[in-house]
Amino acid sequence: MPAATAAPPRPPRADKVAVVDEVRERFAEAEAVLFTEYRGLDVTEMADLRGRLIDADCRYKIFKNTLVRRALTDDAPDGVMELLLGPTALAFCGKDPSAAAKALRTFADEHEALVIKGGILAGTLLSDGQVRDLADLPSRDELMAQMLGVLAAPLGSLASMMSNLIGEMSGLVQALIDRSPTDPTDPAAPTDTENNQ
Repeated sequence: MPAATAAPPRPPRADKVAVVDEVRERFAEAEAVLFTEYRGLDVTEMADLRGRLIDADCRYKIFKNTLVRRALTDDAPDGVMELLLGPTALAFCGKDPSAAAKALRTFADEHEALVIKGGILAGTLLSDGQVRDLADLPSRDELMAQMLGVLAAPLGSLASMMSNLIGEMSGLVQALIDRSPTDPTDPAAPTDTENNQ
């Protein structure tokens, strides 16, 4: 009796490959990825949450956990696979992860059905508590305003100092002009013999 040969493994379906590629690309482009459980949110609530996250430069997507696991590379932080249990939605954050974390935390405070599970920021795994702490950080716009304020203070001092210096220089030049004879025939002007003594 001939030995049965194992059938070659089927290649992955093209649509699944496309989803895995999309997830990889989104992870690569995002400043942070926040993981949530959304079980119990209705369509209207999900639309509201998506809108708030879009305002925070963040895209909220639902993918099959198995496809997200395939998309994650070997350099994914330890423990990230534990975040992919149960119905999971991912918030892919743009340049301001704290704004997205604020939007998620506010929404979770208003809707018990949304559970913040954790996240990845700069290659580091965040717990749910750390994502909530991230929400307390100033937003990118707030940080920029603070930095401009810090930079403007020395510039204001420099401008004031330069103005004072120019004023003093102007006063010195005026004093020199007042002391210097403008007319060599002026009787008050020192003579050459006086200058040579």
